[in-house]
Amino acid sequence: MATVYFTSPIMKKNLKVEATTGDRKALLGVIKKHNVPVPHECEDGECGSCLVKVTHLDGDRIKGVMLTDKERMALKSLGKITPKEEENASVHDLPPTYRLACQTMLTDEDILVEFTGEPGGA
Repeated sequence: MATVYFTSPIMKKNLKVEATTGDRKALLGVIKKHNVPVPHECEDGECGSCLVKVTHLDGDRIKGVMLTDKERMALKSLGKITPKEEENASVHDLPPTYRLACQTMLTDEDILVEFTGEPGGA
C-alpha cells in the first residue's frame, strides 16, 4: 500500500488516500477513483496535460521506477526534466520531480502529488 497526498490551490483541502501499489492503472487511476481535479486529456502519455509534481516522502527510500519513452519525450517537450534527472532516470531508475500521472506507477512508498489544475501545469 501507498499513501498518496494530493494538494493544489484549486482544492478546498488536501486529500489523503490509500492506494494499491502495482495497479496497472497508474497514478491516474487513483486520481479518477477519488475525483481529484487533475486534468487528463489523452491518458496515454502523449499530451502532457496530467503533469504533476511528485515528492517522495520516505526519505532516501525512493523506489526505482522506469520512465516510459512517451513520458520522457513529453517531459522534455514541456521543459520539466533536467539532463541530470534524465540521466538518473535512465541509469538508476530514479524518478524525476515532474511526472505524468497516466504513466506513473505507484510503489509501496508515500508520495505528495502537487498540481495547478491547468493542463500541463504543475
